[in-house]
Amino acid sequence: MNKKNNKLTSFSDHLDQQYGKKGTTERDKYEEEFQAFKLGAMLQELRKEQGLTQTELAEKCGTTKSYISRIENNASDIRLSTLMRIVREGFGGQLKLSLDI
Repeated sequence: MNKKNNKLTSFSDHLDQQYGKKGTTERDKYEEEFQAFKLGAMLQELRKEQGLTQTELAEKCGTTKSYISRIENNASDIRLSTLMRIVREGFGGQLKLSLDI
């Protein structure tokens, strides 16, 4: 393969170009929003795996369908206590956290 024609970049390089290097304000904002997106996607996937509708999940954990929808669609910040309640009461699980410092 001719290296002159190889215009592929790594995902990390793409993020550096698009949002700046890690530690910059714009990159930190992107990383934070991406984590919120992942959390919403994980909750949605778990809800579907358990065969629950948004309404059913909301009823199990004492919230509203619209709030569950906003979380799944990354349109709402979620409190840790609420997340713990959704996992515990809605899915019958336990939330485990880790820090990457």
